[in-house]
Amino acid sequence: MTDLRDLLTSDDPPATGGYPDSEPRKGFFTDTSVCIGCKACEVACKEWNAVPEKDLDLTGMSYDNTGGLGADTWRHVAFIEQRKPLGAQESTATSAGTVDLGMPTFTDGDVDRSEFRWLMSSDVCKHCTHAACLDVCPTGALFRTEFGTVVVQEDICNGCGYCVPACPYGVIDQRPDDGRVWKCTLCYDRLGAGQEPACAKACPTDSIQFGDLDELRERADARLAQLQDAGVADARLYGEDPDDGVGGTGAFFLLLDEPEVYGLPPDPVVTTRDLPAMWRRAALAAVTLLGGLAATFLGRKP
Repeated sequence: MTDLRDLLTSDDPPATGGYPDSEPRKGFFTDTSVCIGCKACEVACKEWNAVPEKDLDLTGMSYDNTGGLGADTWRHVAFIEQRKPLGAQESTATSAGTVDLGMPTFTDGDVDRSEFRWLMSSDVCKHCTHAACLDVCPTGALFRTEFGTVVVQEDICNGCGYCVPACPYGVIDQRPDDGRVWKCTLCYDRLGAGQEPACAKACPTDSIQFGDLDELRERADARLAQLQDAGVADARLYGEDPDDGVGGTGAFFLLLDEPEVYGLPPDPVVTTRDLPAMWRRAALAAVTLLGGLAATFLGRKP
C-alpha cells in the first residue's frame, strides 16, 4: 500500500516524469539583470495562447499595467522603482553584462547622483517540483507533462477552486465568467513540436531563457558568479534549489534584491506538506472515538 507522504514528498515528479518515453525536464531561467521591461513576453504569451485582454489601465504606482499574475495574465512584468545606492555595481554593471537603462540623475547638494534604479522581472508560474495544485485537484484537470511541467486541462476543470489557495505563489486564478482556472502551460503545444515557448522566443535580451532544467541551473550559477565578481553583491538565485520548500521550481530567477521586493515569498513551502500527518491524526482520533463508544456500549449492564 502506497503511503500518502510518499506520494506528496518522494521523487515528484518521478525521475522519468511518469512517462515510458520521458523527456528531459524543461523550464525557464529568468535573468532579471538584463530585463528591459519591454513586455514582449506578455504580448507573445497572450497572442499564442489566446489569453483574453485585461484592462490595461496603469496602476498609478509604476509603469506596471497588469499588476500581477492571473487567469488573464500568464506573464507579468514587474517594475520596482528604488532609490538605492548602487555601490560597486554603478561602475561595473556594464562589464557584468547588465543593461544601462539611462536612468535620470538627481542632485544631492553639489554632487550629482544616479542612485535611482528600476528592477524589472517577468514573473510566471513556477511549475513546482512538489506542486500542491496537483495534490488537491479532484478531477485530474491539472497534470504533469512529459517535460516535467504542470498544465491545466480547461475542458476537465470543474471550477472547484481548490488549487487557488493551494499555490504558495498565488499563481493560479479563476476567470469570473466560467469559474475555471488558468495559468502558464509553458506552451505545452509548442514543446511537443520541438519549439521554445512564445515568451522566450520573443524576449529581445534573453532575459527569459528556456531549456533543460539541469543546464539552466548550471548557466544560472555561472551568471550569478559573474555578477557577484563584478560587485553586484545583492544578486541571488531564487527557486533553483532542489532542497527548498517546493523541491525547486521549473521556472527560477536571478534577482538583484530580496524576493519580497519582487512580490515573491521568501521561503515558499508546498501547502500540502502536512496533509499526511493531518490524516494520521484524524484517523487516530476516529479510532479513539470509536474505541470509546465501543467501551461505553459494551460496558453497560444488561
